[in-house]
Amino acid sequence: MPVDKKQPMQPIPSVWTRPQRRKREQPALSRDQIVAEAVRLLDEEGIDALSLRRLGTRLNAGATSFYSHVTNKDELIELVVDEVYGEIEVPDADAADWRGAAGGCARSLRTAILRHPWMASVLGGVGAAYLGPNMMRISEGMIGMFRKAGFPVDEADYAVSTLTAYVIGMTVSEAAWLTMLARSGGSEREWVERLLPAAEEAARSHPQLQEQYAALRGKDPGTTRDDKFDYGLQRVLDGLAGQTDRKER
Repeated sequence: MPVDKKQPMQPIPSVWTRPQRRKREQPALSRDQIVAEAVRLLDEEGIDALSLRRLGTRLNAGATSFYSHVTNKDELIELVVDEVYGEIEVPDADAADWRGAAGGCARSLRTAILRHPWMASVLGGVGAAYLGPNMMRISEGMIGMFRKAGFPVDEADYAVSTLTAYVIGMTVSEAAWLTMLARSGGSEREWVERLLPAAEEAARSHPQLQEQYAALRGKDPGTTRDDKFDYGLQRVLDGLAGQTDRKER
């Protein structure tokens, strides 16, 4: 009878899961140098400009200089995403102040994404990005924060996912808007002032929208975005706080 030999499971393709190649000699470039320059390229020119060839030109290096660190564009994106996650702070919290810590973490995540708007186009489709060291640090800190608040381990995971989904959902649209503004060369206030008359005209038969647009006149649009984000954030935290209240009864 033929022997049933199961093929070994292949690792998920990711820079974090593939075996590291043996280095025959010290590479000309370090991973930190490659990632830092890739982030600068992305910040300056956006995700469509990223390629190993383009990056090699900026670093004055050939593809072989990358080989021991990164083998394709997908791996490079995993590395730069985790690099940006390194900017996110997870405040220490005790049981009494978990809400303040959660809010601080959410705002830090939003700030990082808006500082690097290209992140909006890659979040959610970045391989095993959650295995990166910075993402692992953030996840550990946030789960610990909700555990201190009284959430069991499974609900702590759900709470982290809920909070993160809110931040990313709000911030992706903000990042797209800011990217459009950067390409146009105009300021956010200038764009809003130019758009409002057309919006008000289009809303002539919609009194609720008319009132909303009228309330925006004279306001700083950046402050309005901040206020909208904080309003939603507080409602998410209200919901999570209600869950802890039910457990204490």
